[in-house]
Amino acid sequence: MWTRIRNRLNPWHSLILSFGWLIMLGSILLLLPPVQHLDGLTFTDAVFESTSAVCVTGLTTVSTTGFNFWGQLALLLLMQLGAIGIMTFTSSFMLALRGQLRLRDRVKFSTLQESSFYEGSHLLQNILKITFVTEFIGFLLLTAGFLYEGFSPGQAAWHGLFHAVSAFCNAGFSTFDSSVTGLNPLIKFTIAGLIVMGGLGYYVIFELMLFRKRRHRLSLHSRVVLLTTAWLIVVGALLLYLFEGGHLGITDSIFQSVTARTAGFNSVDMNILHYPSIFLLMLLMFIGASPGSTGGGIKTTSFFVIVYSILSVLKGKTEVVYSRRRIGFRLIMKSFATAVIYFAVIFSGTLLLLQDNNIPLKDALFEAVSAMGTVGLSLGITPQLSIAGKWVLIALMFIGRVGPASFAMATLIRRKEPSIKYPEGTLF
Repeated sequence: MWTRIRNRLNPWHSLILSFGWLIMLGSILLLLPPVQHLDGLTFTDAVFESTSAVCVTGLTTVSTTGFNFWGQLALLLLMQLGAIGIMTFTSSFMLALRGQLRLRDRVKFSTLQESSFYEGSHLLQNILKITFVTEFIGFLLLTAGFLYEGFSPGQAAWHGLFHAVSAFCNAGFSTFDSSVTGLNPLIKFTIAGLIVMGGLGYYVIFELMLFRKRRHRLSLHSRVVLLTTAWLIVVGALLLYLFEGGHLGITDSIFQSVTARTAGFNSVDMNILHYPSIFLLMLLMFIGASPGSTGGGIKTTSFFVIVYSILSVLKGKTEVVYSRRRIGFRLIMKSFATAVIYFAVIFSGTLLLLQDNNIPLKDALFEAVSAMGTVGLSLGITPQLSIAGKWVLIALMFIGRVGPASFAMATLIRRKEPSIKYPEGTLF
C-alpha cells in the first residue's frame, strides 16, 4: 500500500510532505520533557519554532536563550536538516544502499537544489563535505571570537557551533536575545562570510572549486550569481550607510546588507533605523539568496533576469542577451511569475496580519516579507502576535521555503508544448 502511494507521489508532493513531516516531528521534539523553556512552550509556539528552524527563517515567538541545552540542540538539528533538505538526506541513504540514483530520484533531488543533473553520488558527497567543512571553519573562527568576548572555553565553543550552523544555513537563530549586536568584528565578518557561502548555492561553489583546480570557465549561471551577489552587498551597504547618515558604521552596514538577504541576524536595533533603510531591507529580503542555496527569496538569478529584461525592453531589443548568451523566454516568464506570486502571497499575508492584530502597516509588511523570504529579521512584533497571526507567519515561512522549489517542479513536470499556434492579438 505504502509503495503504491509513494510511487503516485510526484516530486512536488514529496518535497512538501517531507518538510511537513520534519516540522511536525520537530514540534513534538520541542514539546518533550527534556526540552525546557523559561516561559513555557505552547503547541502553537512549538510549531512556530519548528517551522522557523526547518525553513531556516529565524523568526521566534519565544526567546531562544530561554531554551535549555536540549532545546537549543533541537533547534540546531532542525536548522541543519532543513537547510540541506530532508530529501537530500533520503537520497544519501538511497545512494549508500543502492550505489546509484534512479531517474525519478534524480529529478526529485535536482529540482530541490534547482541545479543541473550531476552524478548523484559525487553531488551528495560534495554537498555534505562543503557544508560540514565550511561550518567547522566558521566554528573555529567564531569560538576564537567568543573567547575574545570573555566567555569560557565551553561557552565559546557552544556559541561558536550554534552560530556557525545558523549562519551557513541562513537561519538567523542566535543564542543571544540581541543577536550579534555589540559583538566584535571577527564574529560579525565570520557570520557574514558563512551567510554568503550558504547563499551562493552548491552549484556555484562546485564551479568555483573546479575553477581553482582546473581553471574551469564559470558558467553563465555562476557569473550572474556572483555578479548580482556582489552588487547587492556593495550597493546595499552603501545605501544603508548613507540612509543612516554614517551612524550605522561600515561594519554594521556591510553586515546588515548581507544578512538581510535571508539570514536574519541583526547587529543593530532594527527599530532605530529610518524608513528608507527599512524599505531597502525589505527589498533585499524579497530578492533573497541564489538557487540551490540554503536561503529563500525570489533568488538573485530571477532578480537579474527581471532587471535585464526590463532594460532590454527599454532599449528596444527583441531578445534578452547577456554575455553572448540569449536568455530564453521561458526563463523570463518564470522569473516574472515567481516575483508576482511572491508579491501576491506577501500582500495576502500582510492583510491577514493587519486584520487580526493591532499593529502598524510598516511592521506587518516587514514581518510578512521576512517570513516569506525566510529571513528572520523583525521589528519586534513577533511575540506579541495573536495565535492566528502566528499561524499566518507559519504558513508564510512554509510557502517561502518550499514554494520556489515546488514551482520549479511544477513547471518541469507539466511542461507541455501547445499543439496549436493561435494568431497573435494586440493590446494597447
